[in-house]
This record gives sequence, C-alpha cells and structure tokens, in this order.
Amino acid sequence: MRVLGKWLRSIGPAADGAGVEIIDQTRLPHEFIILTLRSATEAASAIKDMQVRGAPLIGLTAAYGLALALREDPSDAHLEETTALLMATRPTAVNLQWALLSLRQHLMAIPLAERAAAGMAFANRLAEDDLVLCEAIGDQGLPLIRAIANTRNRDQPVNILTHCNAGWLAAVDWGTATAPIYKAHDEGIAVHVFVDETRPRNQGASLTAWELGQHGVPHTVLADNAGGHLMQHKMIDLVIVGTDRTTATGDVCNKIGTYLKALAAKDNDVPFYAAVPSPSIDFTISDGLTDVPIETRSPREITHISGLAGNGRIEMVRLTPEESPALNYAFDVTPARLVTGLITERGLLPASREALAKAFPERVAEPASVEPR
Repeated sequence: MRVLGKWLRSIGPAADGAGVEIIDQTRLPHEFIILTLRSATEAASAIKDMQVRGAPLIGLTAAYGLALALREDPSDAHLEETTALLMATRPTAVNLQWALLSLRQHLMAIPLAERAAAGMAFANRLAEDDLVLCEAIGDQGLPLIRAIANTRNRDQPVNILTHCNAGWLAAVDWGTATAPIYKAHDEGIAVHVFVDETRPRNQGASLTAWELGQHGVPHTVLADNAGGHLMQHKMIDLVIVGTDRTTATGDVCNKIGTYLKALAAKDNDVPFYAAVPSPSIDFTISDGLTDVPIETRSPREITHISGLAGNGRIEMVRLTPEESPALNYAFDVTPARLVTGLITERGLLPASREALAKAFPERVAEPASVEPR
C-alpha cells in the first residue's frame, strides 16, 4: 500500500540479504522507522514487544526468524529450539503456530546444508501467499460495500466501522478487514471508515488511521465506546473486523472489545463480518470461549499511555492512580451466532462448522500446517 507516496509491504528480505526488514509499529503514527531483524532472537523480541503485530504478520515474522536461525545452525536440535522460542512469543494468534509448524515440517526433509536457503524461500512463499489471500478477501468483500453504495447517491459514503488494526500493517499488503475497503476506495466507491481507537494499545487510532490516511481513505477516529451510539443512530452501514483465531464452528477471537461491537451490531441490525484468511482458522478447536488461549498482557499498557508531547518527543505518562491495579486481557471471543458472515479468500461463508469444512476440506484434514502454493 502507499506510504509517504511510495508502494511498500510490511515485511520482506533486506536488500543486503543479511536480514528481514519490518516497520516498527510501536513508533507509529509519529515516526516511520524500518528495522532489520538479523536473528531469531530479534524476531522473537519484535513479536513479543509488538513491533510487529496482527495475526498474519506475526506468523510471517516467526517464519522469517526461524529461517534466519538456520544460517547459524541448521541442525534438528536448533530447529526445534528456535521453533519453541518463537512459538512462546504470543499465544492467541494461530497463524504463529501454523507458520512455524508448516516451515518446520518442510525443513525436516531438507539436507542440513540447504536448510537456510530453503527456509528463507519458504518464508518468502508464505508472504506471497498472504498477499494473494488478503487481496482475494478484498475481492470477496467488495460486493458487500458495492451493494450498499448502489442504494444511495454516488457522493453519499458507505460508513464502515472497524476495530483494532486488521490492515496492511497486520499482513504483507491489503490487510484483511481493510482489503474490501481499499478495493472499494480504489474502484471509486465513496467510503468512510469509523476507526475505533482500540484501547489499551490504540492500534486503531495509531495504526489503522495512519494507514488509511496514507492511502487517502476518508476516516474518523472514535472512542471505543461510541460505536453502539452510532449504530443506534443509523450512522454505520457495516462492521468489518479481523481475527486472530477463528474456530471450526465460526467463533471469532479478535482484539478485546470486538464482542461488544458484535452485540451492538446485532441489536441494531447492522451486518457484522469478520475477514478470515484460512491460516487464521483453527480446525482443532470448536468452542471459542473455552478453547482459545486468551493472552493477558502487562497492566502497564492500561495504566500508562504514550503520545507526542508538545516538545516534539514521544513520551509515556501515567493515567491511573499508582495504587490501582489493572487487568489487561488482549482478546475476546465473538460467538458465531453474532457473526453475519466470514469473508474468506474462497467466498462469503456462514459462521458455521459445515460452511468452513466445505470451503477448506484440506485444512480439516491437515489442521496444523500446510505447504504454500
């Protein structure tokens, strides 16, 4: 997508071949910094510290990290050790497990001397696959926006609510929830995006708003609790969110606060869709409320906030009384009954076991990993 007038992806091999370049998302929107990861340890830190985040990008960064590790030591023991290191970084997004297990399975059949090159080639193919999947999600979701636009005047925008960041910063390009929006905008359809700030890390306010602005998509940042009010007053036509893990039965785990948006959408007859690339589907679990591991992050993300100060520096300030504890669940689960549909690379699907199994039979048979195309 466009950044400072140039086309850019969120991750890829460095020009010197010595590492992998990422955008440091902890510095956005006030600073645009590209970092080079040169080891699995650096990749693990980037995932854990959320310099990269978003389910697809987490998985890809882990795959690149594992490939980098094999340059130092391609042995089976180091392969297993590094896989475990990267697997432990974040628990909720299933793409992390999917990418690592796919790469490990592929490499076990590769001679040691060829593993480093094969690992990097595999990670590159996963990245290309992600781009294709996300663009396909855009193509599948575009008719939803186009159908609404066809009911009104050309200059009257389709108003879409998002939560967190499921944009191109969370993938290689296009994003998941944003892909239909970018497709519609580029087609000339008037769209306007209401962007939830998404406390406590403010991925909507700092990341989604930034990337929409870079691409020229009209948008407005909202306090997290404002979405229901807008729906009551017919100011939202459509809700599209991403997913970190979708169960075999269609329950959608996404950034904390998504469930509340789904409840408000249901009460106000607003269509609620989740954009779901197939690597985010976990066919090994059925009950999102009991089976999805929900990450609990540092209370400091709630008690403190960073921003651009008047002196031009990014500073951290405390929001809460020092003696007040905080609890920081990073995700929640929206039951399938609240989901209008799933936007996948293979079409719009009901949020049901039958629909998912029919659309992705190979994933049901091979739930842990899959070879890239």
